[in-house]
Amino acid sequence: MTNSAEPASGAERDGRDAHARSDRGGKGEHTRAAGGRSGKGMHRRRFLGGMAGVGLGAVGAAGATFGLLTDAGGNKAGAATGTGTLPVPDLLEGTAADGTTTFTLEAKAGTGEVLDGVTSTTAGYNQSFLGPTMKWTSGDTVLLNITNSLTEETTVHFHGAHVPPKMDGGPQNAFAAGTTWSPTFTVLDEAKTLWYHPHALGTTAKQATHGLAGMIIVEDDSTASAALPSDYGVDDIPLVFQCLAVDSAGDIKYDQAGYLTSGLSFPVLVNGANVDDTTLTFSATRTRNRFRALNASPSDIITLQRSDGGKLTQIATDQGYLTEPTSVDTIRLVAGARAEFVMDVTEDVTLQVVITTGWIRGGSGTFDFLTVAAGGSDTPDDLPSSLSTIERYDTSGFTARTITLSNTGATMKINGQAGLTMSGMTMISTTLGAKEIWTITNASQLEHSFHLHDVPYQLVSINGSAPTGVQLGWYDTFEVVGGGSLKIAMEFTDFSDDTYMYMLHCHLLQHEDEGMMASLMVLDG
Repeated sequence: MTNSAEPASGAERDGRDAHARSDRGGKGEHTRAAGGRSGKGMHRRRFLGGMAGVGLGAVGAAGATFGLLTDAGGNKAGAATGTGTLPVPDLLEGTAADGTTTFTLEAKAGTGEVLDGVTSTTAGYNQSFLGPTMKWTSGDTVLLNITNSLTEETTVHFHGAHVPPKMDGGPQNAFAAGTTWSPTFTVLDEAKTLWYHPHALGTTAKQATHGLAGMIIVEDDSTASAALPSDYGVDDIPLVFQCLAVDSAGDIKYDQAGYLTSGLSFPVLVNGANVDDTTLTFSATRTRNRFRALNASPSDIITLQRSDGGKLTQIATDQGYLTEPTSVDTIRLVAGARAEFVMDVTEDVTLQVVITTGWIRGGSGTFDFLTVAAGGSDTPDDLPSSLSTIERYDTSGFTARTITLSNTGATMKINGQAGLTMSGMTMISTTLGAKEIWTITNASQLEHSFHLHDVPYQLVSINGSAPTGVQLGWYDTFEVVGGGSLKIAMEFTDFSDDTYMYMLHCHLLQHEDEGMMASLMVLDG
């Protein structure tokens, strides 16, 4: 196969639509076309990406750098290129006192090798690239002291968390360089995989692509949680995926001008390690292993699969456990989405990631990114037959809304307005306790990843078809293909505010920064 990203032609868009329609019954056409189940997947060190999308606006000077970051003393990033062993992000220990667990984070600059042998300017939390994993426990009160050591304002959004809007880390929570933001709240979420990243107006793509991202694991005392692997770094393994755009000098690109620069590479990173030329190894010491996958890419789509064509057992979507363990061929994650799966490893298993271009240019190809080496001598119990109870909404009495995603050139819009400022974006107002059904209509031929803050949603229809299988789980981020539509249902619970708002937006970070974001105010009804 050719490792290049082709233009988003009508055929490719049809392929995306076909995948959306067919993935409920197995691999979609797109994944099969990507090749790669017969033996070792194709690695790539450097290749030119194609162009995709429509309606490009005027392009300014290419190659903007991350000049607003300071040099943090030349510290190396968490990226570990060519080591061969899967790096596992540190677990950030909280300090418990007076009924509150306190976590300390610092957004800071650094340097690291995203491409082998080439130094890049990066950013991270408490380190030079990416951030540590936090563990929250359902029902606990947490306090986060987050210091901004960048040279521009930032926010920290707790993606997928059900928290008050004042603590959500949206654009209204931006805090200046040299200051500390200290949100505190009770963890109401049940067991699930969340993540944290910046969310200030116009700078989300820049800051996140340079490394400001980390995972959050929420634990609870449910029967399902007790029966599943939970020993972090031993049998409960985070997989943070990033497909970035980097030039030969190591400059990480994040906007349209940068992505249109010639001579780019699109490296694939897993927990900060470049897997273009390396299949990482995780040496399992237990038979059953749980993997938490996060697509932290700015725009590209990832599909996970086994190289031998075997099944994965998916146990969770964005917003927690499925009703039962579900056997799947592939797991497809758009930008911002998460999933959990388990494998009983009695012989070595190699996992592959298929990268699909999500924006005007991006990565493409199939990669053997991880070999899980069998080493456990234990015999685990059968997986629970039931993980959770999900009561499907009867939406007959729900309030209906239509959310239209569109663009004029490179300006992205929701309901006809570009969300470049808080006052300029569309504002949706609802009330505490409201139950609503939204039709998300993609009036463009561009790929979008629809993310809703505050509450999880159920999928009601996907391009006119009823959801099945894992699509019957809870989500906060889901794909809306070009020309497609999505119906989702949700209930607004617990939190209201007449000043602070939640956000709804495309999680292709460039689209978000280009205006595809609206605000959501939940009022006390």
